[in-house]
Amino acid sequence: MPAQPRTTHLLYLHGFRSSPQSVKARLTAEHLRRQHPDLIWYCPQLPPSPHDAMAMVLKGIYEWPRDNMAVIGSSLGGFYATWVAEQTGCKAVLLNPAVNPARDLAKHIGEQSNWHDPQERFFFRPEFVQELRDLRLPKLTRLERYLAVIAKGDELLDWREMHARYLGAKLILLEGSDHGLSDFEQHLSVIMAFLGLNP
Repeated sequence: MPAQPRTTHLLYLHGFRSSPQSVKARLTAEHLRRQHPDLIWYCPQLPPSPHDAMAMVLKGIYEWPRDNMAVIGSSLGGFYATWVAEQTGCKAVLLNPAVNPARDLAKHIGEQSNWHDPQERFFFRPEFVQELRDLRLPKLTRLERYLAVIAKGDELLDWREMHARYLGAKLILLEGSDHGLSDFEQHLSVIMAFLGLNP
């Protein structure tokens, strides 16, 4: 496999009810601190509004070099990461990415708690479902810049739907695992190689 252009700026987008305190976000940040301390890392707490979340992200990466930036997204963050990649042309790593979150989250309208801090609460409003519909892209371009890590053992999302959406991309299809990718650390070296971040 030819050497990948080195990523100098990396965006991480967490999933629904998640946060920058997720295990995958913290493992990635810690790895980068050790191996690539000069890399620019941006892992924001996303607001519940998809429109506001993407506006915030675009503002945060406004001055980033498109050829040397990349995005990692988990679950709903994978849906967002796909949108960011299509807007910027950057590489994207998708971890059990949500394919149709407007459909899946329509049943979660109402008050929600943050997974990592149950005291932290937010309201998922009906209009956010339409905002998710507005972000859905019918067709993806340049699939070679995507790496999707998909677990057949995902208990929340259908792996077949994810697989079909990213067919043509570089795929890591796990026989078991789970939605949170509890074996994430095992796949970090492949992810880093895809981002041109070899030790």
